[in-house]
Amino acid sequence: MSKKILIITGDAAESLEVYYPLYRVLEEGYEAVVASPTKKVLRTVVHDFEGWDTYTEKPGYQLESHVSFADVNPAEFDALIIPGGRAPEYIRLNEHIPRIVGHFFETNKPVGAICHAALVLAALKNNSYFEGRTMTAYTACRPDVENLGASYAKETLCVDGNIVSGHAWPDLPGFMREFLRLVRA
Repeated sequence: MSKKILIITGDAAESLEVYYPLYRVLEEGYEAVVASPTKKVLRTVVHDFEGWDTYTEKPGYQLESHVSFADVNPAEFDALIIPGGRAPEYIRLNEHIPRIVGHFFETNKPVGAICHAALVLAALKNNSYFEGRTMTAYTACRPDVENLGASYAKETLCVDGNIVSGHAWPDLPGFMREFLRLVRA
């Protein structure tokens, strides 16, 4: 039976951080399901590092989501991926996020969180999942990681138990290698 991977995202997700994991999961022969606040065509964005003090943002590709958050039964999935970009800023406000994301920590299933995904993890009411653990995220999210109770790793890739975390899209090769290693285990 094939593994089933849930990807939760929304408009303004970083294009590479949603498409690269999506295609790697499919390449492995697993089923990938993209969930968003409502089932719709999502607009992704391209973040780049061009000499500014922060990243720049440009329109990216469109991506069809498969299911709304309200219709996600997390027990049907073997692992979770949370892409970054600006989508985490607002999807964390969705009433279904704590139910969906919390399931993966309650059952110790693999969770891949890259870039701004720490903002989504902050929507969980139970920070004990993160206490004493080490994670990374985009530099601007360091306070969010620390507010979870985790130590912030300066390395751009971190694996701690069931969590694989990455700094940003340049870290996707290692991020997906480690995430898929957990999924196969």
